Amino acid sequence: MTESESRASADRPMSGEMVRHGTGVNSNRAFPTDSYPHNLDPFVLFERFYIDPDKGFPMHPHRGFEIVSYMIEGGMEHEDSLGVANTAYENDAMRITTGSGIRHSEFPADGQACTGLQLWVNLPQAEKDADPDYVDATADALPTEERDSATVTTVIGDGSPISLYTPMEYLDVSVTDAWTWSVPTEWSGFLYGVAGSGTVEGHSFTDGDVLPVTDARSVALRSDESLRVVAVSGRPHGEPIRQRGPYVL
Repeated sequence: MTESESRASADRPMSGEMVRHGTGVNSNRAFPTDSYPHNLDPFVLFERFYIDPDKGFPMHPHRGFEIVSYMIEGGMEHEDSLGVANTAYENDAMRITTGSGIRHSEFPADGQACTGLQLWVNLPQAEKDADPDYVDATADALPTEERDSATVTTVIGDGSPISLYTPMEYLDVSVTDAWTWSVPTEWSGFLYGVAGSGTVEGHSFTDGDVLPVTDARSVALRSDESLRVVAVSGRPHGEPIRQRGPYVL
């Protein structure tokens, strides 16, 4: 598939693709994939991970980007080279600035499986050597409100205690009738299905589906019952994204 063909296919939802990490952890990856083999500036990758009780990610290095982890079910234990140890549970969030370099581990908590969402956000070249940093927020600290026929939690954005070097918004949205997502001018982003079913721009949309958006517009979501999605958008850096395994150069 050529780049123009792939970007044209992004006008309608696509299914994420299953990947298996070397540690045995399975993920449903929204991008980059065989169907959409691109990053989505400023975003490097996005996936939903499923960690069994006997699996996880032992201590490993990262640098050059920021990580946002958002839990869907169960708990995940985080430890890092800054001396931080935290367990995030359902609807809790964590942000790691890898910057000049950090090591961390991720394992399921309490002997139970867990699932969550992980987003990698590129750091602009001028901030690649930023000091590594960590912050987390419990579900109660993330603002939640009713907007039309949807319940919207702001994971990153107005009112959230979590911020990044990149201007962006990360919303957890449960739609029970109709809701419109607006992507700001000159920003790019994506929708990802977490649970339930409905339509996006008139196309069927369910868990594991993704709609990349590379131009400012309003996107209509509808559901006869319930559709849970995350809606993520950010201001592009306009710089190449060079991912080399755990590093983004």
